[in-house]
Order: sequence, then structure tokens, then C-alpha cells
Amino acid sequence: MSEPLKTRREKEKQARYDAILDAAELVFSEKGYERTSMDDIARTAALSRALLYVYFKDKAAIQRGIMLRAGHSLCRRFEEARQTADTGLAQIRAMGVAYYQFYREEPDYFSALTAASTAMAEADDELAGEMFCCKAETMDLMVGAIHLGLEDGTMNRDRIQDPVETALYLRGALHGVIMLCQSEMAESGQVESFPAESLIRHTMEMLTSSIAS
Repeated sequence: MSEPLKTRREKEKQARYDAILDAAELVFSEKGYERTSMDDIARTAALSRALLYVYFKDKAAIQRGIMLRAGHSLCRRFEEARQTADTGLAQIRAMGVAYYQFYREEPDYFSALTAASTAMAEADDELAGEMFCCKAETMDLMVGAIHLGLEDGTMNRDRIQDPVETALYLRGALHGVIMLCQSEMAESGQVESFPAESLIRHTMEMLTSSIAS
């Protein structure tokens, strides 16, 4: 096979793969994951059911592809957030804001990423490897900001013994509060009146002050 023909076919294959994920995202958002069938996805993607199965063996495999997309989206947000600030502490704060915006602006991706750690156990080696690299890159951005904060003096060396542990603590704590807000709003049904914004701001302020010089 000639190189141009091979490249064209690879591009067509990637375009169809992306179109399937686009269709799945749309249907999952409208009907929910559990109520969506492979037929629904094939119909929305304007593909035959047989061709859909050439690309994905089942609905869970499609969801794992969406999880990888979510991981890349969050990583891009963190990269952009770091570029908006000069000090390590300010970069961590910016990434905290970016994480909350990720939850607000891409809630389906946020939910997919929340479930990714267990779902990826069933992924093939290539997809699992891509997800691991994406997750590592996202964590490296946080760790890099912490190292910068220790160097520029905006972060307290006595409180930060291990930048990796600190990054895990910061993200885990903020994620937990976001999940709490999500749960409380769902249970009460008072989405507009629940003080999620102020609680998130307070959490980020507490977290950054806990590591600041």
C-alpha cells in the first residue's frame, strides 16, 4: 500500500472513530448511559451496527474512549491555567479554578473521568497506556507548579515534604468537595440556592493557604 493511500485510510478511520464518540456523547447526554443501546449510537453516527462493532466491541469500550477524551480535556485546561500565572502558588490556584470550571462546563466529562480509574481496568493495553500517560501528564503539571512554588518562595517547605503527595491531596480534597456539592444539590433539588460557588471558593482558599508561605 502506498504511503499517501495508507495515510488517507488512517485519517478516515480516525474520523469515523471520532464520529462514533461524538454520537455516543450526544446520546449518553440525552438518554443516559444505561438506557443507551449500541443501535442508538450507530443510528446517531449514521453507521451500520456491524460497522460500529468493527471499532468498538461494546458500549463500555465506547465509554472508555470518552473517558480518554475527558482526560485530555482536563490536561489542556491545566496547561492553559498554568500559563496564566507566574508563581507556583498562583498556578495551583488557577488549576483549582480550572478543575471547577471543568466540572461546570463539561459535567459529562467530569463524571466520565470520575469513573475512569475502575473502568480502565477492562481497557486494552493501548487505551490503558494512553490514559495512564494522560493522567501522569496532568499530575506532572500540578507537581511542576508545586516545585516552582517551593523555588519561588510562595509555598511553605515545612508543610510540603513530598510534592506528589501534596498534589494528590489538593486534587483529592477539591474533588471531594465538588462531589459533595453535586450530591447535596441532587438530593435537595435546590440547584440554584445551594451555595456551591462560595463553598468551592472557600475550599480553594483553605487549600492554598494550607501550603502557602
